Amino acid sequence: MDSLITAAARSLAAGDSLGALKRVALRDDAPALALRGIAMAQLGDLARAKELLRRAARAFGPREPVGRARCVVAEAEVALASRDLGWPAKALDRARATLDERGDRTNAAHARYLEARRLLLVGRLDEAERRLAEIDPAALPPASRAGHELVAAGIAMRRLRTEAARAALARAERAARQAGIPALAAEVDGVRGVLDAPAARLLARGEERLLLLEEVEELLASSAFVVDACRLVVRDAGTAIPLATRPVLFALARALGEAWPGDASRESLISRAFGSKLRDESHRARLRVEIGRLRAELRTLAAVNATKRGFALAPRRAREVVVLAPPVDEEHATVLALLADGEAWSSSALALALGTSQRTVQRALHSLAAAGKVESFGRGRARRWMTTPVPGFTTTLLLPAPLLID
Repeated sequence: MDSLITAAARSLAAGDSLGALKRVALRDDAPALALRGIAMAQLGDLARAKELLRRAARAFGPREPVGRARCVVAEAEVALASRDLGWPAKALDRARATLDERGDRTNAAHARYLEARRLLLVGRLDEAERRLAEIDPAALPPASRAGHELVAAGIAMRRLRTEAARAALARAERAARQAGIPALAAEVDGVRGVLDAPAARLLARGEERLLLLEEVEELLASSAFVVDACRLVVRDAGTAIPLATRPVLFALARALGEAWPGDASRESLISRAFGSKLRDESHRARLRVEIGRLRAELRTLAAVNATKRGFALAPRRAREVVVLAPPVDEEHATVLALLADGEAWSSSALALALGTSQRTVQRALHSLAAAGKVESFGRGRARRWMTTPVPGFTTTLLLPAPLLID
């Protein structure tokens, strides 16, 4: 490798993209194309970066498998940055295997980190954690080590393990400071801001207050009966009943939780569960049916008793009933939660991350666009959607994550 390529690579490692381009901007050999692609990615021109990296992979050819594999890893990172979650994961896996076989442990570890980061984005936390466990962070350069710890912090936050998240962020901050890359340090600070911002609202006995992530963790570890509107789960200590696929039942549970220790009127329950202003005998009959189904779902946690006015919740073990709600009520909160990272997402990537159909996501995006909450650019498959984060709020509890049942 010649001196210009070596100098450009060192500039990129230090975050000096322009310095790297000055050395290789006019060269079209394979190593120069790869470095130019990485530099363009750091500067934010992801489309140009992808093109250069693919040219570099072709230029390396089959006789230089390590060079080609490194280009694939770099392209995978560009795909993640552009939220192209449909990028072929098998290609990254093959590249990682090649790097492992050829002794390039650092770039193989970086490939594993990218796999973990993608799994985190789509809410597959167990797999992301297993992938991270395969990496020895001490063997990584400082910049990659900071990224590794940011993924670890993200997993801990999704699992509501705030102490572990803060410890990972402290390690990420040390690594970012050692790397000397301002953008990386800013990313660490941004994630720390999530931990220090309100994560949910607590509704209890007619009062409302904001909770930090630590307070949410404490609440879910307590003996309280919690109607969790962030995860669409009803739980008390040790038991959780998911109602994400039963929206009518969850709406009834939330209305009863908000009314506790009193009762909720039949009229309010019909309005909350069925969205109907008409309250004839057919609605009352349907309400009785749905209340019966809710009783069956919650039988181990609470009774649902009829009163003269309506129905009331009676927990079997807990002495307190609370409702945990998102910091901001929004019909399409999960879509906004993903867009709040400030990146440009395609509707297909959002559908993949949320585990829903692309058409459902498209309807949500058009509704949000009509309300002025998101905007798009590009056409067809190149269309991307963006928004700015809601000031002062974190969206951790709205993002995809497994049900927490101990």
